[in-house]
Amino acid sequence: MINLSGMNAYKTTVGLEVHAELKTKSKMFCGCKNDPHASKPNANICPVCMAHPGTLPVVNKEAVHFLMQVGTAIGGTLADYSEFDRKNYFYPDIPKAYQISQYAFPFVSGGELGGVAITRIHLEEDTARSQHEDGTSVVDFNRAGVPLMELVTEPVIHDPESAGVFARELQLLLRTLGVSDANMEKGEMRVEVNVSVSKTDELGTKVEVKNINSFKAAEAAVAFEVKRHIEVLESGGSLIQETRGWDENKSTTFSQRVKESADDYRYFPDPDIPKFKRSEIPEFSNARLSEILAETPDSKRSSYRDLGLASDQIEIIISDLERDAFFSAAANSLEDTKNITTLGNYFTSDVLGLCDAENLNLEDGSPETFAQLVGLVGNGDLNSRVAKDLLKEVVFEGKEPMKLAEEMGLLQKNSEDDLIPVVQALIAENTAVVEEYKAGKESALQFLVGQGMKATRGSANPGVLIALIKKNIS
Repeated sequence: MINLSGMNAYKTTVGLEVHAELKTKSKMFCGCKNDPHASKPNANICPVCMAHPGTLPVVNKEAVHFLMQVGTAIGGTLADYSEFDRKNYFYPDIPKAYQISQYAFPFVSGGELGGVAITRIHLEEDTARSQHEDGTSVVDFNRAGVPLMELVTEPVIHDPESAGVFARELQLLLRTLGVSDANMEKGEMRVEVNVSVSKTDELGTKVEVKNINSFKAAEAAVAFEVKRHIEVLESGGSLIQETRGWDENKSTTFSQRVKESADDYRYFPDPDIPKFKRSEIPEFSNARLSEILAETPDSKRSSYRDLGLASDQIEIIISDLERDAFFSAAANSLEDTKNITTLGNYFTSDVLGLCDAENLNLEDGSPETFAQLVGLVGNGDLNSRVAKDLLKEVVFEGKEPMKLAEEMGLLQKNSEDDLIPVVQALIAENTAVVEEYKAGKESALQFLVGQGMKATRGSANPGVLIALIKKNIS
């Protein structure tokens, strides 16, 4: 058995390579529809993405624009000069025998996201999809040529959890900017981890792990590789730089091939694609990109913090675009911003809980009537319990809360004149409980208050009710 007691002596270093399909209308270098998930194989193909002789690629300006927005959002340096290169390799899913990518001159260099330094972001085309079944292999070219953003981090991550946190934050950024849906289960975002361990500040032998289809798998792959590396080194063995795959069923990695170097791909500038000079394109200027940049997750966090929301509530809201849009609309509809905390509490707990419990969709809800309901609570017209009981009718059926509360007799009763008959009836009907309260049993008072709320269908002001009960008992 290998002694791993010295595991803490090793420093783990992780870098990530993340590919994300951009949701442009058309593919990267041709006019075919960008729909890699089309049900019919090879429905969105043309001579360009099938690499027929004599065809010429034309760069998709929308894809470049999307990448520039990401670069601006992370504070990266946007290149003034850039070019596309040919990355040469032979595989059935790449009909040209080369992939159009970027090598020496990426569109974005540097930047930072979630405390992780970024090396570069560049554009390339996606490959086709190979499918293997019953001893037969077929290729679907619907995905061939889809715009693909590749982001590479610096090797500054040192544990599996931090790798997962970064990948999730990147997914959130891409979705918030609207440049990619980034669904890992659909292959729209793919994470590859580069792992090494060392007892010194010098990096150890790097191993890349592919075939990762979830954030948890990315974390598990890092943890597995760290343990494997240390076991090999502690047993006196040596590691090789290689590419490994992730086996989801076994939760292990397996060797695929010895890692290639850049020289193996024989990169050279694509002669068919003009060079890119950003300063000559006004819409790609820094000022213009900053002007049109959508809100980022960090800017949303800051805005919601300024409103007084708790950090955990903010993360629940901004983690889903539909939630964020609904809550933002409700917050903008509030007449009094002092009620924003109540709005946040109701939304993250009760409204979302109702969605889960009854399979309701926020798209069918009304943020305006939700804000009105919270306003009634804040004004003292409705108590919290009654408001929560009305949530479904108000939020998902669009009923006006004031009108509904009036029809049901649920508006909060704050007047002593309204509540005195209720209190007198309670005392008369619960003489034994009254005596218990007089004898010092505090829970007896809570029972009487509960009965009073029940009698008024929750419309009594609890504070007024308590005061009247005490006054009339004594």
